[in-house]
Amino acid sequence: MTIHPDDLQAAEARLRRLHQRIGGTAYGGDYNPEQWPREVWHEDAKLMQQAGVNLVTLAVFSWSRLETSDGVFDFGWLDEVMDLMHGHGIGVDLATPDAVPPAWLVEQHPDIMPERADGSIFGFGSRQHFDVSHPVYRAKSLALAEMMGERYSSHPALRMWHIGNEYGPASYGPWAEKAFRAWLQRKYASLEELNEAWSTAVWGQLYSDWTQVRVPAQPRTWSNPSRRLDFHRFTSDSMLEHFKAERDVIRRHSPDLPILTNFMRFYKTNDYWAWAAEEDAAALDIYPDPREEDAHIAAALNFDLMRSLRHGQPWMVMEQATGAVSQWSVNVSKLPGKMRLGSYQAIAQGADSILFFQWRQAKGGTERYHSAMVNHAGPNTRIFREVCGLGQELKAIGDLTGTRSTAKVAIVFDWDCWWALELGNSPRSDLNYAQEVLRFYRPLFDANITVDFVNANSDLSGYTLVIMPASYLLTDAAASRFENYVAGGGRLVVSYLSGIVDQDNTIRLGGYPGALRNVLGAWSEEMHPLAGDGEQVKLSMPDGGTSSASYWTEHLHAETAEVLASYSSGRLAGSPAVTRNSFGRGTALYLSARVDDGLLNQFLDDELLAAGVEPELKAPTGVQVRRRTGANADGIAKSFLMVLNHNDAPSSVDVLDGGTDRISGRAVKGSVELPANGVLILDETAE
Repeated sequence: MTIHPDDLQAAEARLRRLHQRIGGTAYGGDYNPEQWPREVWHEDAKLMQQAGVNLVTLAVFSWSRLETSDGVFDFGWLDEVMDLMHGHGIGVDLATPDAVPPAWLVEQHPDIMPERADGSIFGFGSRQHFDVSHPVYRAKSLALAEMMGERYSSHPALRMWHIGNEYGPASYGPWAEKAFRAWLQRKYASLEELNEAWSTAVWGQLYSDWTQVRVPAQPRTWSNPSRRLDFHRFTSDSMLEHFKAERDVIRRHSPDLPILTNFMRFYKTNDYWAWAAEEDAAALDIYPDPREEDAHIAAALNFDLMRSLRHGQPWMVMEQATGAVSQWSVNVSKLPGKMRLGSYQAIAQGADSILFFQWRQAKGGTERYHSAMVNHAGPNTRIFREVCGLGQELKAIGDLTGTRSTAKVAIVFDWDCWWALELGNSPRSDLNYAQEVLRFYRPLFDANITVDFVNANSDLSGYTLVIMPASYLLTDAAASRFENYVAGGGRLVVSYLSGIVDQDNTIRLGGYPGALRNVLGAWSEEMHPLAGDGEQVKLSMPDGGTSSASYWTEHLHAETAEVLASYSSGRLAGSPAVTRNSFGRGTALYLSARVDDGLLNQFLDDELLAAGVEPELKAPTGVQVRRRTGANADGIAKSFLMVLNHNDAPSSVDVLDGGTDRISGRAVKGSVELPANGVLILDETAE
């Protein structure tokens, strides 16, 4: 979904005011004072000042404390906390708390609870225990938002609004079913059109009355993939509809404050392209697993995605952990320095806030072992000292807020593709779309190439190289957009399982990849996924080089395309595996097989070279370099080069002319040795 320029400018103005009022980068996290006695509140406020906190998120899970029974409200405690924060110079991100409907509401309306696909009911005792289509849930949520907007919009501590929390999951209950049917009636002009789109002639699923159309609850065996795709779309849209309704209530009271909600890492349920277009900023909850040596690369992908969702606009880290989390089987704490490094990585990739879940670690409840800015042991700890150290450092880079990164390379990440590809009933039902995208992102990250993400409807004109990993679903309009991009001089890289189905999840006939056959100059007559995890076939190149492929192959035919690699073993021996086609003034590379990492890197390096794309700075493996430039929140032109050492050992980097390191205040140029987990923030415009 595109964002109207006027809406984008208005959102940017709200964000500028936010950062001006809090003095630069937002720093803090979720604060849940209702879990603690009043004397702790005053201790917290003093510790927040010590840590450099300038923004806390309040009331995320507080519905039951604000509306203690039906129509009975208690805002006194929240008034007190708002005043306390203001008195200590701390801003508030105030949340509407409808992620946790209270027990009394569930008792009155038990059908608020969402129903799973198998017919079981999502029980009370966790969170997100609601069917977003339930009319009472919606009405009560909006009524509480109205009261909060009216009560707090003029409070001097208020800096922004946080709607709900981590929207999801889906419901298959009667209220969702009614809403799904209405959504379909808006989308399709008639039942005949729906029957055609869903291919209901297959397996005799023809609908003759709208009342027969139901949610795709769990069947005995497989179910209609087009129907399930539309249900994914409906689920995202229905939650977004409720977000927008609450946003509009709050906007009437606070027209000049940012309003947003928080997204999640690799979250499949909601189409964040559509969601981000309705918010003032993208915001992410990010929890890399410290057990994974390269967890920072998957985090980087999500950071770049957040930056891209609103056309490069700075985004917010809404939640991260200071140490361990509590959702995995083994919850390893972050090593010293890793929290700081991960925070600066987000800033290097466009974030203007560093917030945590949460301020004070809970002593009870499900997340009692989730680390916090103040852990169970209190402030005399390594983690709190790191929290205070980072808070003080961030004050030195406040004028970085508002600056941006630019990219000449884009990767397609599209929720329609994700949903359609992973519905099952395909030649490889174990394919993980997010991991396919990550596989193409990783070499670019390692090479310090700044990457934007786009979807199938994005404007591609600013990119010299576009990469399409497993872009399974493409509309006719999207296919034409990619053709026109190449014809106009762009370079396109396409992987297997791209362009296979149309918007209805219906196979495009005439050979794979149907939507892209013309621009690729090649077509496949049959898919040949490889059977075993370790099964490989050999590849040969015209220059005599050899390589291998695993997981996926296709019986490919080159029409106008040049063959860059062929199978030299297996049932497809002699057939093309990788092709490049000249089309108009550009080229399109097709990887019909999952080639090994070495060959993939070689092809991507060749494409980058041909596209004239170079890294911000040459650096050793494990050292990340990003640049942020442009007008900051005060309208001053700035340029910052950020260098981050993700290695657990020192690394030497030549920063050329360098600049002033904003953390240490030193002038830096030439060869620099960064310590393990070290960070440089070079102000290239400092006099």
